[in-house]
Amino acid sequence: MKKIGKFVLIFIIFIGIGFSYIQYKKSNVEKSVTKYLTTEKNISKNDIISSEPFIANLQGDKNWMVSIKLKNDDKTYYYYKSKNKVILESYVENGEEHVQ
Repeated sequence: MKKIGKFVLIFIIFIGIGFSYIQYKKSNVEKSVTKYLTTEKNISKNDIISSEPFIANLQGDKNWMVSIKLKNDDKTYYYYKSKNKVILESYVENGEEHVQ
């Protein structure tokens, strides 16, 4: 019975570590993109309507992306972070994707 308990505990720990890593990566990319937009692009935080980090199922750093919607702009922008640089991957305008 103790072996089963240890196995379950180790299993739960591994699940928790995996979940924590995913949340950390998404949060880190979101903070970097928000900082980039406010400092480099001079966009006010109040002008950012939504900022949603997600897993994009793309290779490498593009796997961790953030979608950004801005006030008075119908486009949705998709950014990722690579080697400490924030890069615009694409944007969607009127349902049509434009890849950079």
